[in-house]
Amino acid sequence: MAVIDVAGFVADLKDHAVDHGFHVHDERHFVETYSLRQSWEVDLHPEEACGGPLDLHLALDVDPRVMLSFEDIILALEDEDEEPPDTFQFPLHFNWSMPPLPQGPDLLVLATDLAGVGGTDLPIEVSAIDSFASVTDAPERAVNVVAKVEVSLARVFMGQEQLCEVLDRCLEVSRFLLERAPAWLGDD
Repeated sequence: MAVIDVAGFVADLKDHAVDHGFHVHDERHFVETYSLRQSWEVDLHPEEACGGPLDLHLALDVDPRVMLSFEDIILALEDEDEEPPDTFQFPLHFNWSMPPLPQGPDLLVLATDLAGVGGTDLPIEVSAIDSFASVTDAPERAVNVVAKVEVSLARVFMGQEQLCEVLDRCLEVSRFLLERAPAWLGDD
């Protein structure tokens, strides 16, 4: 039996996201049969964006070697009240997506603005891909906004990993993108 209930943690994370103003659409769980690496994915967005144009994809990557190493540490603890070392983490990825933007933003300005919104709790990366349907067509810009935080297994084990600040920052980033989306989509 695993010392951490990852499925329970993901279920709690979904409930917690709802408490922080998100609407959850879908959840997926993948297991790689050879290595037993797992990925838990959740699709969500702010409650006010149910019709689009913004979606947020959350993915928790579970490395079995990290989980087994953490379990070894837990089982070796002599006192059950002793806290485990905070040296084991799983990456939690956030990926915001929008449809192609005919009037896409200046990436440097967007990256700078989002760095202020995400702060140190949610470091954000911004990139874009311009695609051309044919050589005579104008480019369509797809903007990628991603963030990654580390989930502490020790804090999950002790029931202390709430991710409140991260979810609040995700909501702020989502609302920031939603406010500017009409101009980028040419709807204003």
